[in-house]
Amino acid sequence: MSNTRRALFRSTWLPWALVLPQLLIIFVFFYWPTGEALYWAFTLEQPWGGGNAWVGWQNFVSVFSSAGYWHSVRISILYAVATTVLAIGVALLLALFVDREVKGSRGYRLAAIWPYAIAAPAIGIVFRFVFDPRSGVFAFLNQASPGMWDPTLNGNHAMTMLVLAGAWQLVSYNFVFLLAGLQSVPRALVEASAMDGAGPLRRMWDLQVPLLAPTLFFLAIINMTDSFTHSFALVDVMTSGGPARSTDLMVYKIYSDGFKGLDYSGAAAQSIVLMLLVVGMTFLQFRFVERKLHYK
Repeated sequence: MSNTRRALFRSTWLPWALVLPQLLIIFVFFYWPTGEALYWAFTLEQPWGGGNAWVGWQNFVSVFSSAGYWHSVRISILYAVATTVLAIGVALLLALFVDREVKGSRGYRLAAIWPYAIAAPAIGIVFRFVFDPRSGVFAFLNQASPGMWDPTLNGNHAMTMLVLAGAWQLVSYNFVFLLAGLQSVPRALVEASAMDGAGPLRRMWDLQVPLLAPTLFFLAIINMTDSFTHSFALVDVMTSGGPARSTDLMVYKIYSDGFKGLDYSGAAAQSIVLMLLVVGMTFLQFRFVERKLHYK
C-alpha cells in the first residue's frame, strides 16, 4: 500500500474557495491583458478613445516593415545573450568559491543572496550614478581623454552599462540554484578526483559543471526570459532607450510607442510578437538542448 497522504475535503466548495483568489489574480493580470492586447493588435485603436476599426494584419505588417523595430529586436537578443552569459558565469564562479567552505564562506553566501531583493529601479539608479561619465568610477578616463567613456552619448557604452546592471540583478538568483546544485554533487566524487590528482579547475570543468547541466539549462531559460521581459525598469531609469535608440529594447519600445507615441495598436502587436518570440526561444531550447542533457 502507498504511504502517500492525500488531503480530502468534505465539502465541494472549499477547494474552489481556496483556489479562487489565485485564479482571479491570474485572470485579471495575465489572461485579460493578453486577450485585450490580442484584440487591439488586429484593430486600430483611437488614441483618445472613440472606438476602433478592424484592420486585420495591418499592424503586424507595419511593425515588421519598420527598420527601427528590427534594430530593437537585434539589440534585445544581444542584451539577453550577454546578460545571461555574464550572470550565469559570475554566479557559477561565486558558487564554486563558496562551496569550498573557505573561511567566511557563510558571510559571502548571505552577501551574494541579498542583492536579489533590490528592486530594478533602485539598481538602475545606482548603476547610473556609478557609471556617470562626470563623477562615476570611469570619470578618470574622460580626464585623460574626453569622451573615452560616456554612456550618455556613446551607444556601445550605454549597452555595456545596461548589460552589467542586468547581469548584476540576476547573479543572486542564479547563485542560489547553482550553490544548491553544487552541494548536491556527492562529496565522494570530488574527493576521489582530488586523490587522483585533479586540481580545482579540472574538477570544476570535468566533474562539477557537467553535473550542473540541468541547473544551467534551467537558469539559461529563466535568465533569457527575464532579460526580454523584465528589463524595462533598467532601461527607463538608466538610458530611456538612448542614446539614438541604441538601448531601445523590445519591451521598452512597446512602452514608448504605446504611451508616448499613442500607437496602442502597434504596441499591442509588438507585445504579441515579443510573447511569441520568448515562447519560441523556450521551445527551441527544450527541443534541441534539453534532450542532450543527462539528469542524475
